This record gives sequence, C-alpha cells and structure tokens, in this order.
Amino acid sequence: MQRQTQTQRQTLKYSPLQIQMLNLLHLTTMELEQRIKEELEENPILEEGKEDTASEDTADEFQDADDAGSSGEDDYPSVQDYQDWDEFRDDDIPDYKTYANNQSADNELYTRPMVEAIGFRDDLKQQVHFLRLDERQQLVADFILDSLDEDGFLRRESEVIADDISFANSMFIDTEEVEMMLRVIQQLDPPGIAAKDLRECLLIQLHRIENQDEVWGWAHKIVSDTFDELGSRNYDKIMRVLNLDEECLKKAIQLITTLNPKPASGLRNDTLVNESIKPDFMLRYIEDSEIEVQLTWGNSPALRLNKLFTQMAEQKIDKATNQFLKNKMNSAKWFIDAIKQRENTMLSTLRAIVKLQYDYFQTGDIKKLRPMILKDVAEIIDMDISTVSRVTTNKYVQTPFGIVLLKDLFTEGVTNEDGTEVSNREIQEAIREITAAEDKRHPYNDQQITDLLSEKGYSVARRTVAKYREQLNIPTARLRVTI
Repeated sequence: MQRQTQTQRQTLKYSPLQIQMLNLLHLTTMELEQRIKEELEENPILEEGKEDTASEDTADEFQDADDAGSSGEDDYPSVQDYQDWDEFRDDDIPDYKTYANNQSADNELYTRPMVEAIGFRDDLKQQVHFLRLDERQQLVADFILDSLDEDGFLRRESEVIADDISFANSMFIDTEEVEMMLRVIQQLDPPGIAAKDLRECLLIQLHRIENQDEVWGWAHKIVSDTFDELGSRNYDKIMRVLNLDEECLKKAIQLITTLNPKPASGLRNDTLVNESIKPDFMLRYIEDSEIEVQLTWGNSPALRLNKLFTQMAEQKIDKATNQFLKNKMNSAKWFIDAIKQRENTMLSTLRAIVKLQYDYFQTGDIKKLRPMILKDVAEIIDMDISTVSRVTTNKYVQTPFGIVLLKDLFTEGVTNEDGTEVSNREIQEAIREITAAEDKRHPYNDQQITDLLSEKGYSVARRTVAKYREQLNIPTARLRVTI
C-alpha cells in the first residue's frame, strides 16, 4: 500500500566552486603546478596569460541552442566568418610564432635532468652478475636479494626461502643451496649485507677488517659473547665476563661504533626526497619589523579565457557544440575563481599564523613559539578549522632561518609556575639541552629531568617528560650511559 509522508532533514550541499577550492587547498605548490598543467591540457578555453576584461562575462552570454531553430545549413558559420583570422588571433602572440620554424635558441628553457635512482637491491644484483654463477645459482641469489628488508637484513629463514623458490619455479631447491648463495652474497659490498640479525651483521664487518690486532680481538669477543650486554650498555658485566679493564673496553667500543648497523643505508639515495620540498610561502622582512607574506608560486602562469573560443561561443552553431563550449567555459571560470580563492585563503591563514607567532618568526628561536592550535587561526580568519587544516597540511614556509613545516608551528600549551602558558616545543627543547649537557657516565633519569625542569619554572609530570623524550628520540638513561 502506497502512502505519502512528509519529513524534514538538514543537508549540506557544496557548489562546484566550493568543491574545486577544497580539492585545491590541500595541494602543495608542486602538485598545484601539475594540476594547472592538466587543466590547461583538458580545457581548450583555458589558457595562459593575463585576464582579458572583454571576455570575463562571455559565459553569461550563451544562447540556448534550442532557440536556434532547425539544424540546417544556416545554423553554421559561413566561410566568410573566418576569412579575417586577425579578428580572432591573440594579440599577445607575435607573428613569427605562427610559422612552422618559429623557435630560436633563446627560447630553449633549461630543464633539470631527471635522475634515475637505483635501489640497493639492483646495485647488489649488478655485483652478483659479475660472478660466475649458473642459471640456478643466479635464480637463488636474485630471490635472496629481493627478500632483503630496507636495512639490508635477511629476516627470513633459509628453509622458507628454499620452499618459496621451489614452489614459484616448479623446481626443487635445497636449503644448502640457499645457505651457500647467502655466504656468497655476504661477501658483497657493503659489508654486513644479508645478515640475519645485528649481531651477525657486526661480526661480518669485523671479519672484513684487515688489521685484526688486539683491539679487534676484544671487539670480536664483545659482539660474539656479550652482545646482549652490549645492547643494554651493561659495561660492568662485559668487563667482568671478558676480564677487560676500562681502557681496553673503551678502545673496543670505539671500534664497534665505526661499524654500520644498517648496511643498506649507504646504498639508498634518501636525498632525492628532500630535494622535492618546495616552499609554498615566503616571508619578506621590511622596515619597522614588519613581515610580509608571499606565495612562492607567484611566477606560475596566469590563467584566462581563450579569445577564439569565447568568440565562437557567441556564434549560433549547433546544440552539441554550444553545450560543449558552455560546459568548458563554466569549468574554466570555476577553476580560475578557485585558484584566486585558494590564494586569498592561504595568504590570510599564514598572516594569522605570523601574527600569533610573531616573536618566533623574528628570531627563529624555537623557545619563542607560543601555544597555538587550529582553532586560534580559524577564529582570526573566520573560517572552519578543517579549512585551516587543509591549508597547513604538507605546506612549508621559507624563512631566513630555514624552511619550516607549518604543522610544526601548532603546539599545545603547558601552564608555567608563574601562570604563563608556554609551548610544549619549548619544554622539549629544554629537555634536549638538559640531556646534551648531562654527565654521560651518570645521565639523568626522567624524574631528575622533571626536577631540573621544575627549577627552570616548567611544571610538568614525569610521564610527560617521558613522552617528550620519546618524541625527541632520546633513549632512556640506562641506554645513554657511556664510558
């Protein structure tokens, strides 16, 4: 049985411009440049250049193709309509660029060459291929290299590897074959590669040292016989078990510290990631201690509507063509407006951040950071917290003291003994200074650090100190003991 009911509900609808802007806000500078290139390729009405006021309102002048009558011959532009090409040609394009041979050496722009990063596994495979191995041995060696983790360790058992190779290639591979190729791979560079654990990694590197003197013997015994005590830095037990004095232990530890605990780290090109960071903002310091905020992508191409297509849009062609031009015109206008709105939102957001963190941006001292959350910025620019989060995610600002990630400027506050609120980054920096200046033979535990912070005026709990210490990658007092 059918019946009608009336309900009331509240929904939130976004306009196309709002959707465009939300999608653009979280993009970084490099991602935005790529997005603009894609839009230029997809939309013929959008082009590079300054805005032309004569074509700004063209999208509102579309006439409905249904009023054009029949789709007869009179509905299409005649040949005479296009005889005068100068009427539609862009005045900004020089005549020489309309010819086939229109380029000169001065027009060639420098393009940074693309660098192919070779993974450490590929580098090791190249070393293996120089060895005299048969097809079966080569297969086992490649499988072992592909099984290494990012630090260069082989965490899988030889039996499991042999079973996997046998199953994947429909052939029987014995565990002894895997062990034999594993010993071959462990002779490759860098030393310690394909070790099953850190202890074996250090022992492999020690065996590759040519000068195996008395100090080498002490270091070898420490790693082979008292590795657990070495990891916990229980030096007293090491001296007692191996019958070493403090001076001998110190020399042996110095040799061990020269070894690489992550053998694949020297083969990975981690610098390529850092080179891709491009600041989204730039601060300019002018007179009277005023800080001006700028977007670093200001040199990217300005966008406008294409004159030729806007002229064609005024013609009564056919329904499909008019609808296509209308959709592309609206999309281009929406995209241009979204880019402008993105610029204004980003600039207003950073201006608010600079206002709240003025002392920090003047000095670069991390202790000058004030407690600041997303809500503080949102209230200043009168926008939603989610909008501020989109603007500040993965965005960097260029300052005289380096490139700063905007998210790092947002910190929680801790009330000081005198009632003032300080940033947790300031407390973290104080913990870093305390641990850096401590006696390495008797480092401070978390409670002692808490007491020292209390003397400096920072009232924090011991568990808070432990949390901040872990965030700073500072080990516990027991692991910071050195002799």
